[in-house]
Amino acid sequence: MTSSSTETFVDTVSKAASEALGREVKLETTRGGGYAGGGGATTGALLDKKTNEKFFLKSARGGLDMLRAEYEGVKAMADTGTIQVPTPIAFGQHEATRQGFALFEYLNFCGGGSQYQLGVMLAKMHKRGISPNGKFGFHIDNTIGATPQPNAWEEDWTDFWDKHRLGHMLKLTGDAGFAADKIQKLRQKTRELLSHKPDPCIVHGDLWGGNKGFCEKNGEIIPVIFDPATYYGDREVDVAMTYVFGGFNSDFYDGYNSEWPLPDGHEKRRTVYNLYHILNHEVLFGGGYLSQARSMIEQILRY
Repeated sequence: MTSSSTETFVDTVSKAASEALGREVKLETTRGGGYAGGGGATTGALLDKKTNEKFFLKSARGGLDMLRAEYEGVKAMADTGTIQVPTPIAFGQHEATRQGFALFEYLNFCGGGSQYQLGVMLAKMHKRGISPNGKFGFHIDNTIGATPQPNAWEEDWTDFWDKHRLGHMLKLTGDAGFAADKIQKLRQKTRELLSHKPDPCIVHGDLWGGNKGFCEKNGEIIPVIFDPATYYGDREVDVAMTYVFGGFNSDFYDGYNSEWPLPDGHEKRRTVYNLYHILNHEVLFGGGYLSQARSMIEQILRY
């Protein structure tokens, strides 16, 4: 959805929402719900003047591709009919300013909620979100944080991970400072550890504690996940990332395993999968993440 040169940004978003919902929507900004932004994504709330319904907006100048990818990822998760996500409404760009946007359902977040239920619903999403072509990847590239994340389809999981996850991050970090022979050993060991033939399931892709929560809907407090880096991959990548920064308790893991138990070997694969995220944090933030990544690489080589 693009705009004419005379439309305001909010007019363009209103038009996209109207087409998506099949009714006229007239949006306005709410107090504290700013929508304009520079190079990074800005979030805010918009209100439909006709119905008083709230919507959640993400926008970024020149960010159409990034926000379309997020829209598509959230839609793929929503299509499983399992765990709550912010229902995607529309995406597009304001022509005059090149301000890209994605519009979502507005959720009322709250405290409380069951981590056990969160685990169960995540496992159900993994079960039902089967790759449409039986391959690993996604129909569109996206981002993990601000880092580009390639999602070209691959028949084999080890090929996908080696090319589009581990190999991609090693290139961005200069092989984490290791010599070529050690990196070759790492990639070979990783292939061995990931030879368990997982099913290609829809995954959130960036499931740290800050991308999950609970919301009140229809009188119930239910788990919700958001801000994904979606693709079809090994379901273990989502469970693995929950260990990186905390925020998930034993009830979560009990709930997940009650619905779909993790297979043998997942503890070692967890280190492989989380290396990707630590390398990405080195790309994004620097600091001590490179040292942590190097320690993880040494650990993987000892497996």
